[in-house]
Amino acid sequence: MKSSTAYTQVLPAKLALVALLSLILTSSCSDPATVGIELAPENNQIGVFFEEIDLSAEVVLLDSFNTTNKGNVIVGVEQDDYFGRTEGTGYSRLYIDVTEDRPSSEAILDSMIFNLDIISVNGEDLDQPKFFSVHRLTQPILDTAYYNFDKLQYEDAAIAFGEVTFDEVQDTVISLQVSEDFKEELFGKIKRGLEFEDLFRFRQYLPGIAIKARDGDNTTVGIGLSANTRIATYYHLTEADTVSQLYEINTTSSRYFSGIESDRTGTPTEVVVEKGKNYSTGSQVGLKAGLGMMIKIDTSPLDPFLDTLTGITFNQVNLEIGEIKVPIEGMTPPSGLSIYLTDNTNKFIPSKTTVYFTVQADGQPQVYIDEDDNELPTVSAPTSVNYDSEENLYSQLVSSHVNAIFRGQLTRKDWLLYGGYTSSRLASSGDPFRQSMRQFVVDKDKIKLKVIYSKIR
Repeated sequence: MKSSTAYTQVLPAKLALVALLSLILTSSCSDPATVGIELAPENNQIGVFFEEIDLSAEVVLLDSFNTTNKGNVIVGVEQDDYFGRTEGTGYSRLYIDVTEDRPSSEAILDSMIFNLDIISVNGEDLDQPKFFSVHRLTQPILDTAYYNFDKLQYEDAAIAFGEVTFDEVQDTVISLQVSEDFKEELFGKIKRGLEFEDLFRFRQYLPGIAIKARDGDNTTVGIGLSANTRIATYYHLTEADTVSQLYEINTTSSRYFSGIESDRTGTPTEVVVEKGKNYSTGSQVGLKAGLGMMIKIDTSPLDPFLDTLTGITFNQVNLEIGEIKVPIEGMTPPSGLSIYLTDNTNKFIPSKTTVYFTVQADGQPQVYIDEDDNELPTVSAPTSVNYDSEENLYSQLVSSHVNAIFRGQLTRKDWLLYGGYTSSRLASSGDPFRQSMRQFVVDKDKIKLKVIYSKIR
């Protein structure tokens, strides 16, 4: 144990008004159950103790990380000293409504723009222009699951491109310029081509798009795939017609995924090669969403500490991570972390219902009795380790979880810190860890359990 501090409060049994008789602070490596002095025989005496437990940590690259139709695509290029260069590319099919009226062969093009529905922004220097481009895929998106390490081939030349300055705006629809060659080609196909007779022919002609960002911008956006991410074609029917018409090609009901490429050369995370294996990265550890890099916490220091205790009650056990390395302005860390239970496989451990076991919220039941009278861990109330931007650290109470281990209701497991929440192997949408590249880095010696407990004699 690192340190132990005890103070003793004496409460006379017959007094209605509580009086504080003494406050004694000591530091000792002796048995905490024996720390304290008896101030008055036959009085009720409560000893309150504080313990700080260092937890060692390493990093793990998630074994499999499905990003298919998870709410948005991740587009951006980020560079830093710990994670290296990380690039997110968004891939999506396009959709046409075959019942929609198409412009006639005499129709005249007014304009064509490519809209991107920006639903989140995370980056530095957001008062400076950021560049995005859209490229035509040269291979189709199949009806299969795609993972964050997947990628597809696309044309080098962009079919749409442009710069945008976000400033304080975090959700907006931006407009990109469509290249002249593609504009002319596409409008001709819309008017007369068999490619727009049905969705299958259309996707043979235009298999989909890849959305990319620019090196050096150090900014990542989440792009929603819906009616707002689209090619908007404005035209009028004849020279004499002054009313503009609209024909849309959008991403409604379209299959999409995010592909993440990582070059960690020359960084502490360069050693991370195999997925699902834990690695030491020197004096720091880090978590990065999108990439799938998590922090593994070794909880074994709990064992020798709990073995010293008898007849105690945990007042408070707080998991504290940080202060974390100061984030770059505009680049926000994940707002909350889930704590998944793991073992030497470094995988989430599923329950009988396939829901993964997590540390449950403080004050909530940690176990339940099934129909066969077996005591099993609960999975219904996972805790969230929340980020405090003022203190620049993550913290959450885990008193109930540690108490359940101490009482023998739970078997101690190591923890995987995950920057979102996925309820099961089905990995439904709405998981922030699959929707961004948010990150943080922290010194290993700043991951601790801070324990306050009482012993009643």
